[in-house]
Amino acid sequence: MEGWDPTTKSTLTEIPLLSVKAGPRDGAAWTQRLKEEYRALIAYTSMNKSKDNDWFRISAANPEGTRWTGKCWYVHNLLKYEFDLQFDIPVTYPATAPEIELPQLDGKTQKMYRGGKICLTVHFKPLWAKNCPRFGIAHALCLGLAPWLAAEIPILVDSGMVKHKDDTAAILASVDLKDDAASSK
Repeated sequence: MEGWDPTTKSTLTEIPLLSVKAGPRDGAAWTQRLKEEYRALIAYTSMNKSKDNDWFRISAANPEGTRWTGKCWYVHNLLKYEFDLQFDIPVTYPATAPEIELPQLDGKTQKMYRGGKICLTVHFKPLWAKNCPRFGIAHALCLGLAPWLAAEIPILVDSGMVKHKDDTAAILASVDLKDDAASSK
């Protein structure tokens, strides 16, 4: 944690570390790991809400807890940009970190792989490997997705690659008005 800013250190120390080293193929041990994952996610979400820093919603999309979906958002220039969020738990989890996907941003930045998977290889994956099995989903969101959003979304917005939903609605409304005016002539 050397070289990290105090806020990141403080946040990370409040997310419970996990102890069960189990993946989706490990039966009852995986169930125990999922319980730890939920505890860590609940703690992280509660902490974010208490600090008025709520920025994601996520839940298991299947009973096995191997597919997760939700929403994440980032506020830039006082506008909230919201994105679908999804990932699968790798078979080799927790040795392998999940690949977090933001499908709506697929192809809009070089810091993303095919299918909308965000690039975490250089900074996050070595950290994950060093902290396996203590890190879990909450840690991946905190140390992987959050900094990625903070680095990429302002650039995507400022370059025009990502538009705010109100901008899109205004453009569609003006097109509809022009179409109505043209058809009434």
